[in-house]
Amino acid sequence: MIRLYKSYSQFIEAGCDEVGRGCLSGPVVAAAVILDHNFNQNLVNDSKKLTSKTRLDLDSYIKEHVREYAIAELPPSFIDEHNILNASIHAMHLALDQLTIRPELILVDGNRFHPYPFIPHQCIIKGDSKFLSIACASILAKNYRDQLMIELHEEFPEYGWNKNMGYATKQHREALNKYGPTIHHRKSFRLDYSEVRSPGEVEDFTSDLFP
Repeated sequence: MIRLYKSYSQFIEAGCDEVGRGCLSGPVVAAAVILDHNFNQNLVNDSKKLTSKTRLDLDSYIKEHVREYAIAELPPSFIDEHNILNASIHAMHLALDQLTIRPELILVDGNRFHPYPFIPHQCIIKGDSKFLSIACASILAKNYRDQLMIELHEEFPEYGWNKNMGYATKQHREALNKYGPTIHHRKSFRLDYSEVRSPGEVEDFTSDLFP
């Protein structure tokens, strides 16, 4: 496994990542992590590259061995009102707001971010597979959201959220056609799959599904 960088600079850094942007239901969740200088866990990587068991095993290790972490979520209603990009970035801001240690630099996975007050940021494409702090944030956000979707599945088992986590899998789309959307669905996303599209027109939502 490729070793990830511990830091981007000599400053106190907070790595940020979000999960759930491509889902049809459930919140978008973000995490912010400030590493300890002695943090040493070679298994940490982009959460999409880890099995569910490995992610869960790493969860407690990360929480116990980083200097600080925070997790924030925003519901479908906020996503519908502000769009998913703005909601994802705002969720990262909310996670940063919870940190008691003030970072001097924010590392963001991806290429889009809104400036956070008085702290510079650096966007890093595929940052969750390059920097430990972002990878840790990715794992914490993913585990938090997965558990939430598993709990919501108990309320609405028809949609298979305990397996698809809200992504547009075949089971999820068929349930939408049969039962319609729930209060946890994002009304600004495509929720009507009654019209059959040709193979070239089918949207691939499952690429974001993790192992």
